[in-house]
Formats: sequence, structure tokens, C-alpha cells
Amino acid sequence: MPWSRIKAEAHEPGYAVTAVGRMLSWADATREALHTALTNDPSVFVMGQGVDDPSGMFGCTKNLHGEFGSDRVFDTPLAETALTGIAVGAAQCGMRPVYFHNRPDFLYLALDQLANHAAKWAYMFDGQVPVPLVLWACTGRGWGSAAQHSQALQGIFLHIPGLKVVMPATCYDAKGLMLSAIKDNNPVLILDHRYNFKNIGVVPQEPYLVPIGVGAVRRIGADVTIVATSQMVQEAWQAACELAEENIDVEIIDLRTIKPLDTALILESLQKTGRLVVADTGWLTGGVTAEIAALAAGPGYKYLKAPVQRVATPDVSTPSSYTLEQGFYVGKDAIVDAVRRVLAY
Repeated sequence: MPWSRIKAEAHEPGYAVTAVGRMLSWADATREALHTALTNDPSVFVMGQGVDDPSGMFGCTKNLHGEFGSDRVFDTPLAETALTGIAVGAAQCGMRPVYFHNRPDFLYLALDQLANHAAKWAYMFDGQVPVPLVLWACTGRGWGSAAQHSQALQGIFLHIPGLKVVMPATCYDAKGLMLSAIKDNNPVLILDHRYNFKNIGVVPQEPYLVPIGVGAVRRIGADVTIVATSQMVQEAWQAACELAEENIDVEIIDLRTIKPLDTALILESLQKTGRLVVADTGWLTGGVTAEIAALAAGPGYKYLKAPVQRVATPDVSTPSSYTLEQGFYVGKDAIVDAVRRVLAY
């Protein structure tokens, strides 16, 4: 079954569903979510580098500036700390800003505003000061983005209380999670992967919400569970198709959200298969794979038939050379090897 035909409805987190309908690209699905939010809620505005450019942030904001005007869709300078502070203040005053940060690397510059202010206000003021802020960033890969423009930093943001972090893997979820993030009264960080922009998928025209904190089973299997994030979900799907030829039945969980984490869904699958492989686009140490391995070693220990296997990028900076990139980034082959290892016990 082609990857583009796979989606899981928000109210059916336990099943992979074959869907036939209108097909959209990742960028068009995201743009449709932003267009819907801007149309239906005058408090929503979109800011960020290049959002008013004709190319529209890889197509995600194409023509929105012309339709909604510069008061609601506008370019920003290179001043991440100050502008994140402006977005936080606007959110506290009743607006719903969507701030495109382009690259997660430069969220480091906004970390004080994000971690010490946006993520803390609701707690410090007993829920009386919501911060309905969406930050969006896209991990680069494949054109020499190198050490400062391609970092997958979700492990850092996973560590911050009060901040929600979502990582969609399908075009369906790119739209539904964006709409949910804009509607949420808490700060939400959306981390996309540039390779996902190659995808097309089934995306309904009407507005819909994919609940934050609810994962989805993309493939039902019995032998081993693969828990994956973002672009690694597609790599896991390709690995599962290859392993099926060896009569290895793989179950794939798409986390969709890494904070809050759908621990119940992970443990339910682990109870069935007894074997776990975790695949993430970030670094190995202290990241998403480590957190899920700890979950399996704790509440899931009684289900484990073999040690957890982790697939993530090595703990070195991203190279700029295309040849070195091929060795740095992990994907289908690494997942296949990990599944074979976990089944060997």
C-alpha cells in the first residue's frame, strides 16, 4: 500500500486506515490550515522570515500576504529573541500568533523567551494568563545545510515543562495539528522535516483537528513495534515493507506529539509485540529515543522480550558534504538492522 494512502483518523488512534480522497502536498496542507485559521479567527496572525515572499516558506504561506494583508501576514528581521518576546506578549494580550522560525537551530536564540516566559506564564499565574503561541521550525537536510542549519533539537524542547511539541509525519496531520496548535491556549512548537515536503497525502477540505498528545498506529503488526517521529515514520514504513518479505510483521506507531507523549499507546503495542525499536530524527544521547527506551524499561519492562533498540543520528555535528551526509543520517536500512537485532534475542 503506498505511503501517500495512509492516514489515521484522530478518533481512531489504534488503526491504520486506507483513505481515498483529495490529495494535497505537505505545503498545501499547511497553507490550507493557516488560511482557515486566518479566515475564521481575526486574532490569528502569521509572522516570520519570508512569509510574505512569493515562494511562501516552501509554499506554506504562498499568497497569504496578498489575501490577508501586511497586518496579519508579515516578514520579520533576524532578531529571534526580540521577536519571540513580541509574539509572547501578543499571545498574552489575546492574539494568536504563528511565528515561523525557519530553522530549529535559531530557536536557541529564542530559548529564554520560550522556556522562561511562554512556557511558564500559565503555571506562575494559576492558568489566568494563557499563551496561545505557535512556533514553527523546519529541519533542513540534503543541500549542505551542515552544522548550524539542520539540527534536530526536539530532545531539548522535550525537556521544557509547559511547552507542547508536535512532529507531524503525514500531510493529513500537517493540517490537523497546525489547526489544533493555533486553537490551543498553550505555547506549541511545531517541528517539521524538510524531507516531508516531498509527500502528498489525503487531506479533507473541511477544517478538522488532530488532538495534541494522541499518537497513531500506521501499521498493525505482531512481531515488533517501531515507534517513530516525523520523517522517520516514512522510513519505518519502507522498512516494514522490506521486512514483510521476510515474514516479519512490524507495527508502526507515529508519535505525532512528543510532548505530551502518548505513553498508553506505546505500552499497549509493546504488550502485544514484546519488542521495541525507536527511531527519531534527532541525536541519540538524551533525546526522544532515550525517553521512550526509559518508558519501556520502567512501566513496560514486564512486556519486554528483548532489549530496546534505538535508531538516531550519531552524536556528532551535521556534515555539509553530501557524501558524509549519507553516512550521518539514518533511515530505512538502519531500522531494518535494528529490527533484525531485536528479533535475534
